[in-house]
Amino acid sequence: MKIAVLTDPDTATGFRLGGLEVHPAADADEAKARLAEMIESNDFALIAVDEGLLPEPYEAVERVMRGRDLPVLLPFTSLAQAFAAGEEDATEYMRRLVKSTIGYDIKL
Repeated sequence: MKIAVLTDPDTATGFRLGGLEVHPAADADEAKARLAEMIESNDFALIAVDEGLLPEPYEAVERVMRGRDLPVLLPFTSLAQAFAAGEEDATEYMRRLVKSTIGYDIKL
């Protein structure tokens, strides 16, 4: 089983650089459909979900998750949300976000 990230296309790059499988989505409807497909594939143990796309990922796919223990859905704050909340340094934010998700600091 794998780990994947469901996020917007702008935030996806940082996770790809970290070596994670990324599934980008442009809006909430696309994110909900992609998340349901990912769950039904039974390929993932953990899916990190961008709260900017799906603020409540379990509620968005409640029917699909019924009776399943996996995958675990892990909501996280996206780059767009961080800037809306006043975050000023995109590089530092992405570094912290990738490190907290995969456990490694990646410096290019």
